Amino acid sequence: MSEQEPVSEQEPVSEQGQDAPKKGFFSELLAPVAGFGVSFRTQFREYATTQYPEEKRPTPPRFHGVHQLNRHPDGLEKCIGCELCAWACPADAIFVEGADNDDTPTEEGGTGRFSPGERYGRVYQINYLRCIFCGLCIEACPTRALTMTNFYELADHSRADLIFEKDKLLAPLQEGMAQPPHPMVSGMEERDYYQGSVDGATEQQRDFVAERERPDDTGQEQPGRDQANRGETKGGGRS
Repeated sequence: MSEQEPVSEQEPVSEQGQDAPKKGFFSELLAPVAGFGVSFRTQFREYATTQYPEEKRPTPPRFHGVHQLNRHPDGLEKCIGCELCAWACPADAIFVEGADNDDTPTEEGGTGRFSPGERYGRVYQINYLRCIFCGLCIEACPTRALTMTNFYELADHSRADLIFEKDKLLAPLQEGMAQPPHPMVSGMEERDYYQGSVDGATEQQRDFVAERERPDDTGQEQPGRDQANRGETKGGGRS
């Protein structure tokens, strides 16, 4: 019986085949610098750099910037302290503490309202060290109280200054508004506010605010609930 000859292993054939053309001399010479071709083509083009902060590029209309708590046309706050924005925040950057409005009639010494609802946001804080500007909070707000502005310059030297309190987030009073707390427009209900039936503060609301801010016999202004709560809004949030 004859011995079987060992089978020789075949060398793998390249995918390009044995007839692949060889690179020329100049191709091999220029191969190391071929990757710089993009740099060589663009080095003489005009720069597109924005000279920030001297020149600021305008932001899109739906830009997600710093938040704002809006008001109704008579000055009452749209926020009802429901805390849905805090629950929707994926970064746990929002802290809300609600409180009941004062429904006591004015003639019985009521201090007025901050919002048309049963409650209002007594404490409202947004920690911009955590905020990712996703916009989920404004999607969750049932009263459109919370929106996002086009302001984005938030750099600061203190971490504490990047925790915005309610006084920084609340929209300023516009023409025709009265400073809360004050009663609702006479004859109006909560739904009338959200249906756009209120177009400004009435004389009754203005007189209520003027009476509240009138100094008493001791020469001091009569404190409203907003003045009494100013010290309570500090330090209530999460760092």
